[in-house]
Amino acid sequence: MTTSRRSLLAGSAAIAAAAAVGTTAGAPAAQAQPRPAGKQKPTVVLVHGAFADASGWYAVANHLSHAGYPVIAPANPLRGLTPDTAYLKSILATLGGPLVLAAHSYGGNVITNAATGNPNVQALVYVAAFATEQGESLKDLQTKYPGSRVDETALDFRPNGESVDAYIKKAVFHDVFAGDVPKATTDPMWAGQRPIDVRALGEPSGVPAWKTIPSWYLVARDDNVFPAAGQRFAAQRAGAHTVEVSSSHVAMISQPAATAELIKRAAC
Repeated sequence: MTTSRRSLLAGSAAIAAAAAVGTTAGAPAAQAQPRPAGKQKPTVVLVHGAFADASGWYAVANHLSHAGYPVIAPANPLRGLTPDTAYLKSILATLGGPLVLAAHSYGGNVITNAATGNPNVQALVYVAAFATEQGESLKDLQTKYPGSRVDETALDFRPNGESVDAYIKKAVFHDVFAGDVPKATTDPMWAGQRPIDVRALGEPSGVPAWKTIPSWYLVARDDNVFPAAGQRFAAQRAGAHTVEVSSSHVAMISQPAATAELIKRAAC
């Protein structure tokens, strides 16, 4: 399955159902400030993580579009940090004007590398995402604090020709990945999950963009993939403006209003 075959704007019935259960509980208290008259709104680039596709941003994209922000949610190939970074850089090179990059989970690792040296990127937003340091891998950061339930026992592995792809097992997908989303929604999410090449999980990060670009972070307190303690550590290290919500790993699905609000704050 490819994201290009599932338009973000069309979305999916499953993700639309998930958006319906989102609440604003735990949303940032401060609202995005009005932009100066005549100032161009940045294009918001939404980057998905592993075991998912861009349709997970459906509700957030709706919030942002209604607020007048141009939005694009490209496919993240999930083939390895180096090729994924190169792909996102190629997308960014086609976009004019200011940019805000928002990423979920492994997508955070990608924007951390793809935004480095790009003068058009004015802000980075991490949504339960990996903001890695130079030389650090996703796995290093994920296991820095206890609590992640994504290990080899939670994954299925299938050969992809030159390496191995990892999928979250159906038996644990709901509880591990999206515990605050109805199972009627997470079952088709599991069926349509996009796998990640296992090489991406251990590949060391390059020079992080968050060292030179302002960042924001949405901590998911009830995350069973990337423990909240690890998220807080990464956010503090990056000097990110941080808010927290009561959410599973997929905060952009269960808390779309809070997620969109933080992105709008970063885009001001």
